[in-house]
Amino acid sequence: MPTIESLLNDSDLHDSPSARLDAELLLAHALNKSRSYLHTWPEREPSAEQLQAFAQYLERRRRGEPVAYILGRQGFWSLDLEVTPHTLIPRADTELLVETTLQLLPATVAQVLDLGTGTGAIALALASERPAWQVMGVDRVAEAVALATRNARQLRLGNVRFHESHWFSALAGQRYELILSNPPYIPVGDPHLSQGDVRFEPGSALVAGEDGLDDIRQIITQAPDYLRNAGWLLLEHGYDQAEAVRGLLSEGGFVAVESRRDYGGHERISLGRLE
Repeated sequence: MPTIESLLNDSDLHDSPSARLDAELLLAHALNKSRSYLHTWPEREPSAEQLQAFAQYLERRRRGEPVAYILGRQGFWSLDLEVTPHTLIPRADTELLVETTLQLLPATVAQVLDLGTGTGAIALALASERPAWQVMGVDRVAEAVALATRNARQLRLGNVRFHESHWFSALAGQRYELILSNPPYIPVGDPHLSQGDVRFEPGSALVAGEDGLDDIRQIITQAPDYLRNAGWLLLEHGYDQAEAVRGLLSEGGFVAVESRRDYGGHERISLGRLE
């Protein structure tokens, strides 16, 4: 029988840029153990059922399916979240939205809105850090709203709610101290759409018109009607879109407009305050 060590060494995920990590995550999932278990007991021999499960996970990964969808889980901020193919996989770069929001608003009572919430990652991270805030997350996809609600329940966070809404469509009369979003921002026909994990993620959460800015334009145009005086708007965007987004924010009546860089050094989010 193969051992844990031999299974990892022979996993054959050469097309993945993180082959060893992928194999460890998938094997740990098949064993229902932590990754540290693999290193502590490399000589252990998994059962036939565990071997079969691991083989199935490897085959799915070889076909390009993201590890997060195979596991049904993904870490974001300090949280462990359920994920499904109905939503984007939360990524570390998006944590910059969370960090910046926590810097902009005090820990006192505030109303915060997350547009296009997906798994609920951003809203849940904010709610976990700021118990006094009331956080609302909205998404046009009913399955995403249900998923985010499940995540909130699993995390036992009572200061966050999720509702179905296409951007602001179901939020008439609501006002917020801060609105933030990781909206679709990839241009139609971008070659990245046919590469890597993105191939398996929902196109509606990725693509936004010929220049990738259609949804960002809509949010910037409509956001002033839903912000309180001196309220903030924060938007994630593509690595080469910061200048264009800053221009749109300024044209939309926002001041103190700036962009901030992600962990890779790219201008990843832009923000402004309603004058």
